[in-house]
Amino acid sequence: MYTKINTTHLDFFIKTLGKENVLTGLSVINYSRDHTENLSYPPEVVLFPRSTEMVSQIVSFCNINLIPITPSAALTGLSGGALPICKGVSISMKKMNKILKIDQSNFQAVIQPGLVNEDFQNELEKINMFYPPDPASKGSCTLGGNIALNAGGPKALKYGVTSNYVLNLELVLPNGKIIWTGSNTLKNSTGYNLTQLLVGSEGTLGIITKAVVKFIPKPKNNLLLLIPFHNIAQSCELVSRIFVNGISPSCIEFMERSAIELVRDMSFSNIPFSIMENDQAYLLIELDGNNKDYLFESAEKLYSILDNYNCGEILLAETSAQKESLWKMRRNIGLAVKSYSVYKEEDTVVPRNNLPDLIEGVKLIGNKYKFKSICYGHAGDGNLHINILRENISDLEWDLITKKAIREIFTLCINLGGTISGEHGIGFGQKDYMDIPFSNEELKIQKRIKSVFDPNNIMNPGKIFPD
Repeated sequence: MYTKINTTHLDFFIKTLGKENVLTGLSVINYSRDHTENLSYPPEVVLFPRSTEMVSQIVSFCNINLIPITPSAALTGLSGGALPICKGVSISMKKMNKILKIDQSNFQAVIQPGLVNEDFQNELEKINMFYPPDPASKGSCTLGGNIALNAGGPKALKYGVTSNYVLNLELVLPNGKIIWTGSNTLKNSTGYNLTQLLVGSEGTLGIITKAVVKFIPKPKNNLLLLIPFHNIAQSCELVSRIFVNGISPSCIEFMERSAIELVRDMSFSNIPFSIMENDQAYLLIELDGNNKDYLFESAEKLYSILDNYNCGEILLAETSAQKESLWKMRRNIGLAVKSYSVYKEEDTVVPRNNLPDLIEGVKLIGNKYKFKSICYGHAGDGNLHINILRENISDLEWDLITKKAIREIFTLCINLGGTISGEHGIGFGQKDYMDIPFSNEELKIQKRIKSVFDPNNIMNPGKIFPD
């Protein structure tokens, strides 16, 4: 049903954007991949708009001519959401990367979608403010991509995910028209909440060109502890116990031993502690706030809880450099896995009290299908990243094994009260498993919403829903 791009189309793109913002030829291969496994789907052309009006003109033209559009930015996604699987146009938002306004009196900012997460955080830090959503790729991922996937990160435990910070969105609809989805207010009970519908929609309903996001004062103090456990199940059991005892950490990150060993062995970052023989898993726990005494009281309470657990020597980071070293280690796990082996990463999430059952189930499934897995993630909110390693498995076996194993893992998540993605999205990689969390009727409702926005199905087609 889609139209192949021809010279007439290219002439329009060049006239609208300028030749320097239209990429063709072999260079488009750089926009054929994100961080999802080893998949590659080159677009026919890559466009770099610099304004909302340019995006509107491009999208309107593509809609009339039935040219598929794939929005993209940093290409750091882990679900294939930015892969142009139907070819056509890849619209890169890289050049729309500015902070348009910081309103300190109302604690909100207007930003463009190509703005890098960490760049925004660094600007806010200059005025002692704080934007909590902080994915592992915060140094390269963009806020537009974060909004498209409803990204979280370690601090989601205490402060919430991207959707908790988005107030209003400027959106170019698939027909090229420009709308705002809400209002710049903290409360809004006026009609359907289109803003929250767009957050997490993975570029399937339109292209975000501006966002109004809120921020909060930066906490003045934090404590960071690394706790080694001799038993994986106990490390997960502690998570719920922490909250039951009235402690409210800003982060609780789980890392099994093999994850840290891989970061060390692949030389991605320094490991600022010794991995002891009995250590099987680690929790990286951060406490933050403005009252130092309260933080130390919380840490003391945590130490007393740990007396009931079989754990090793606790490391309390004493300097900013030591804290950064621990966080760098945590952020580099995904990169180390990617460099070590072909892999499939699943972004599972269950109620945190069920995390021990999820990890045990994943390991049993791995034994059944004879693959090794490396698990880590945001234990505080039950979000476990499962990396299934190919290592020496043959092509044919790999394809058969992973399809069966992933289906069993996702079914386990649903049975434990969870779902199949916590923050990476469905995209292209997980769409064949959407029948596990949703009935046919539930999928039909979602597809109808898509068709209302995008009747010609030009906007990021082939994503989220099974074929």
